[in-house]
Amino acid sequence: TPPLPLWLAYWSPCSCWGLLVAAQDKYTTKFDSVNLDDILSNDRLLNKYAQCLLDADDRNCTPDAKELKRAIPDALTNECAKCSEKQKAGTEKVAKFLLEKKPDLWKQLEAKYDPNGEYRKRYDDRIKKLKS
Repeated sequence: TPPLPLWLAYWSPCSCWGLLVAAQDKYTTKFDSVNLDDILSNDRLLNKYAQCLLDADDRNCTPDAKELKRAIPDALTNECAKCSEKQKAGTEKVAKFLLEKKPDLWKQLEAKYDPNGEYRKRYDDRIKKLKS
């Protein structure tokens, strides 16, 4: 039910790569064509997105990563209610990848976007399913 720069919203902090900027009631689908497999299979690209999401400013962000970064807090809060089905699927894909292959990056993203563990608790069942 993740393209790369969209991790961290639907499943837990760190898995929203499928979301991206918000209009009032839906996130933009402008970046839905981003190929997540290309990003996830390329450490250089993945690290560029991660740097954007973790940095305090947007200086190192591509347009799609910048939109994702702006959408993540809202998507975490509203359980990705504004996400398209493609964005939800992308979010799950990215979350599963990060949990299995890049757990340290997942933890860094959680530390930034969920410092109190609020969303971790909310999405715990979904995270367990992704890990199994």
